[in-house]
Amino acid sequence: MSMRLVGCVCAAVLAGICGMAQAAAQPVGERVAAVVNDDPISTFDIRQRMRLMMVTQGIPELPPEAIPQFQQQALRELVEERLKLQEAERWDLQIPDEAVQEELANMAAQGGGTIEDLTRDLSSQGVDVSTLAERIRADLAWEQLVRGRFGSRVSVTDDEVESTMEDLLATVTADQYLISEICLPVSQASEQEQMYNIGMQMIEQMRRGAPFRALAQQYSACPSAARGGDIGWVVANDLDPDLAAVVTRLGEGNISRPIPQTGMLKMIAVRQHRPATQAGEPGYMVAYAGAPATMDRAEVEKGMANLARTNACNGDELSIDLGSGIGVTALPMLRESDYESVFHDVLANLEEGKVSDIIESEGAYHRILMCERDAGYGLPPRAAVENQLRAEELELLSRRYLRDVERDSAVEMRLSQQDDESGS
Repeated sequence: MSMRLVGCVCAAVLAGICGMAQAAAQPVGERVAAVVNDDPISTFDIRQRMRLMMVTQGIPELPPEAIPQFQQQALRELVEERLKLQEAERWDLQIPDEAVQEELANMAAQGGGTIEDLTRDLSSQGVDVSTLAERIRADLAWEQLVRGRFGSRVSVTDDEVESTMEDLLATVTADQYLISEICLPVSQASEQEQMYNIGMQMIEQMRRGAPFRALAQQYSACPSAARGGDIGWVVANDLDPDLAAVVTRLGEGNISRPIPQTGMLKMIAVRQHRPATQAGEPGYMVAYAGAPATMDRAEVEKGMANLARTNACNGDELSIDLGSGIGVTALPMLRESDYESVFHDVLANLEEGKVSDIIESEGAYHRILMCERDAGYGLPPRAAVENQLRAEELELLSRRYLRDVERDSAVEMRLSQQDDESGS
């Protein structure tokens, strides 16, 4: 989207944003900001979306310098929503009102209220609940469409899961910092002082209330600008030494002065600090086979020898029966203290995928298959990591799909044309 268009949208909707308490009903005479395959987006729609963004991000008032970027983001969201809903309709996919209402109810319940409470709270800030409902409808439709079309294409290997688990362990055992960045390009040494002064001016704007995210989106030269400068959780060892030294000293809620880097100056905001996790009580997820001690031991050993072949660790139905009198149970991740003490040494030394010797205790025979171990760092189970990797791969396919849909669509920015015709 061009800055010319953003400027035009700014002129059309600025007054509405400044008057946050006015009624949300759409006034007569609103201009058409864009048309997506004959479906119009009005300046009223943009104002509503901007207000919703401000409410959800906890921004009471937008500084003037942040308004153009917010408008650009609001218009972009609305264009994408129209494209998603239109593509869903092309595939005869309709989201019932009941599904949207359920999502609204869940959202309200998280805040301890009802849909009526949510509607009243939004209305008091100039937001009609319909703008939130339409966003929910588009998200639900797109999620169903993407999963239906591409879900079977997503595959995650055991090596990918294992590598991710190792990365997670390395991360939680070191101090972590949730940071954002603004990158100011410096193409030659003579520009450094000027860009440094610009960075200091931004810091002053942020002290007066300008959101870091909005300034990053508008001015940062790094790819993270698209995410408002968000880099996510990092450990100091993954950063440039100069940046790491600043981050570890900065403290939560603070923003650094511009730091010289190759070809740029960087400003770092530390949003949150999480100390390194200390190992706690270990946990184990196992498949357990048991039989009464009154059974013949040789018969028990013969049956329990097939414990690893039962598929019990996957939570599916047993692929084979170990024999009459021998039961198999898949246990969830439990702390060591949840198991009888007679099993502690066995659990502590049993590797994943391995089966213990038969243990005779309290009138029964026992054998354990180690499905998964947790060293006590609070890491997610392998299944959750695998699901997250699948979700990330599906998200990549989703973005490509949306780009293809937009490429094949007619998206017309009316305000830009009207602005050109008016000569303003």
